[in-house]
Amino acid sequence: MIRKLLVILLIFNLTACAELQQVVNQLPQGTGTIGNADIASGLRQALDLGIDKQVSKLTQTDGFFKNDLVKILLPEELQKVDKALRDIGLSKLADEGLKVLNRAAEDAVKEATPIFIDAVKGITFADAKSILLGNDDAATQYLISKTQTALYDKFNPVIKNSFDKVGADQIWNNLINKYNAIPFTNNVNPDLTDYVTGEALKGVYTMIAVEEKDIRTKVSSRTTNLLKKVFALQD
Repeated sequence: MIRKLLVILLIFNLTACAELQQVVNQLPQGTGTIGNADIASGLRQALDLGIDKQVSKLTQTDGFFKNDLVKILLPEELQKVDKALRDIGLSKLADEGLKVLNRAAEDAVKEATPIFIDAVKGITFADAKSILLGNDDAATQYLISKTQTALYDKFNPVIKNSFDKVGADQIWNNLINKYNAIPFTNNVNPDLTDYVTGEALKGVYTMIAVEEKDIRTKVSSRTTNLLKKVFALQD
């Protein structure tokens, strides 16, 4: 009797396993019930949304200057310039100097979108899986690895031209000359174009990371069916 019962249980288990395997075989290849193509498409959509929603804000007037997350402050070498000028009653000039740095970054970011779009298109199935299961900024880190050099090369000449356009070179030459004329100070001559280029890059990636984290952690930020489907996998 016991032997018959064991045989029945064994047959039942083998049948159940076979049926389960049939179901599994019919599922798309990928993570859970979602195929690799869906995962890659979902991540591309999330990044496209971040670029469209957040990076575009940075191109507007005061997109950097009035956004505390990305506002470009003075490099350490110039912080003493700023303080010294304010101490002698030149606060307005110091404020103008800070503003033109941010204006240049706002101009430069307009060049970013085509480079980002190309990078997003290049996300592979293998990239998609590791990004989806990665940290809150895994997709942003992917973009950094794929776009940082190209963006720097694009941003740098735009920022230099923007400095010329808004008179930043003249403003900062005036500021630095006034500072260098103050007794008992060490002369400064920083490369502001390189500095602002680097800060503009940081600002762009910061805002994309903000949107990526929102999509990963807030269901309400998943504004399409594909985003809801894909990012439900990492909840």
